[in-house]
Amino acid sequence: MANSPSDASRRRGPSATTVFKLFVPSLVGVLIFFVPITLGGKTTIPLDHMVTAARSLLGEGSGFYALALIVAGALYPLVRGTWRRSLTERVFSVLKLAGVAAAVMALTGWGPAFLHEPDMLPFLFDKLVIPVGLIVPIGAIFLALLISFGLLELIGVLVQPVMRPVWRTPGRSAIDAVASFVGSYSIGLLITNRVYQAGQYSAREAAIIATGFSTVSATFMIIVAKTLELMAFWNLYFWLTLVITFVVTAITVRIPPLSSMDDSKRDGEPEAVPGRRLATAWRTGLEVAERAPSLPSSVALNFREGLLMAISILPSIMSVGLAGLLLAKYTPLFEWLGWAFYPFVAVWGLDEAAALAQASAAGLAEMFLPALLMGDAGLAARFAAGVVSVSAVLFFSASIPCILSTSIPLSVGRIVVVWFLRVALSLLLAVPAGYLVQALAG
Repeated sequence: MANSPSDASRRRGPSATTVFKLFVPSLVGVLIFFVPITLGGKTTIPLDHMVTAARSLLGEGSGFYALALIVAGALYPLVRGTWRRSLTERVFSVLKLAGVAAAVMALTGWGPAFLHEPDMLPFLFDKLVIPVGLIVPIGAIFLALLISFGLLELIGVLVQPVMRPVWRTPGRSAIDAVASFVGSYSIGLLITNRVYQAGQYSAREAAIIATGFSTVSATFMIIVAKTLELMAFWNLYFWLTLVITFVVTAITVRIPPLSSMDDSKRDGEPEAVPGRRLATAWRTGLEVAERAPSLPSSVALNFREGLLMAISILPSIMSVGLAGLLLAKYTPLFEWLGWAFYPFVAVWGLDEAAALAQASAAGLAEMFLPALLMGDAGLAARFAAGVVSVSAVLFFSASIPCILSTSIPLSVGRIVVVWFLRVALSLLLAVPAGYLVQALAG
């Protein structure tokens, strides 16, 4: 029987072009997303430098750029007819139109004075909408380098022994987790959605990654730490938050609603033969690189996906985020909701148990709210609030609309249940961590 061309090429070894395609674009992608460099006295990843440069270049025009994306996002469901799909789509289509009105007020200064207080429209528009509106499309351009040429598959096979037993996700999901933590949850979700649409994640795996790994970035954690005066304990805060976030994820994957989701997929990760993991990883990465599309077509596809995600997220951030901030500031809603978390804090005998529970509940509206509300508390309570701000992962001002804009089959109800479980478990772990930091500080 004649040998196939693939058998012959495997015996000859990979071509120099294939090895180049595997390593060079991927290494450039790693550099842009994961390697901090110092420019102009600021040390951060190159993607963040690019976003900062783009915002500086746009100047005052950055606000009009964001408004243009918001208007496009509000019109998109109406033009495409997607608003008819479900009640959730109809509700969010209305909220996106409300987001246009909120963005116009933020940009022009029109509207009631209380909406223009620093922690309302200015916070949403300047600190969330404009940065996300820039980072998602710019990040999507370079995302093609990271996910299209075999690196995702190569690393995925190597880290299977950790990812599968602990978090019940494929090895390639490690890339999503790192991308979220050093870049942005929106970038992590962009990766997750692309891999899920390609049939390489099951619905359950995509949901686990979206609700458990898509945290706010490490750079945003610095803002939380500064607000809570935790920079003196930055390394403890960073590493304990990282550990607690992923321990909570390891627990939530084993209980409903995540554990009961569909786990079938079209194109699963190859299993390595014992003792042949490195060889399997190498072969898998080369196979993907060999059949990868051209760089221009990969960039064009990812940029289109990124732009669509940006226009889907931004109107919701403005409307839902503003509603959450108003509810937290002017109603007792989160105070009432906070009592559900009170037992998880009170069990540790913390003096500010009620305040911490209520602040943690407010995080459903905006992840920054627990930090804002607990700024004057004791060290243990402040530390716990800082951890929960990150480890809760899910909030209505940004990450939840971002998830809903993807193809991942997660309803609002299911997301809120996962959020409740994450906050309760995070508080159980974060309060003793706060006591530990307090003891070390004393």
